[in-house]
Amino acid sequence: MFTETIKPRFLETDALGHINNNTYGVWFEAARDEIFRIFMPTVNIKEWNLIMAHSSFDFLKEVFWGKEVIVKTGISKLGNSSIELSHAVYQNGKLCTIGKCILIHYNFTTKISIKIPDKIRLELESHLFAESWPALLAELELL
Repeated sequence: MFTETIKPRFLETDALGHINNNTYGVWFEAARDEIFRIFMPTVNIKEWNLIMAHSSFDFLKEVFWGKEVIVKTGISKLGNSSIELSHAVYQNGKLCTIGKCILIHYNFTTKISIKIPDKIRLELESHLFAESWPALLAELELL
């Protein structure tokens, strides 16, 4: 599991005073940096080999500007060429938002998905978890 601490910016709020729903995609992408490095250790954009096939969010509680958030990311499923990531946003010790995305290991030249290499798969497997975020929250007591 990976952890990213984010300080919400005022510009991420909306007219209702909480963090705008469009912000979570940006936060979750920032939280995927360590996953990206597993696939591309050299961080060379010209060698990019992932494409997003799905992204979704569930808003459980409001998140507000002025207090940092913790974004947790774990691997919930690992396929032959795909990886499903689960994200969770916590503020003030409460689970506020959960999200999911599916990334495909992809060859941009041939435009087809490709098998995740064994070396990468082995590293990804060390970040697999099978429980839901609410179950993990109860178990971990948020850190």
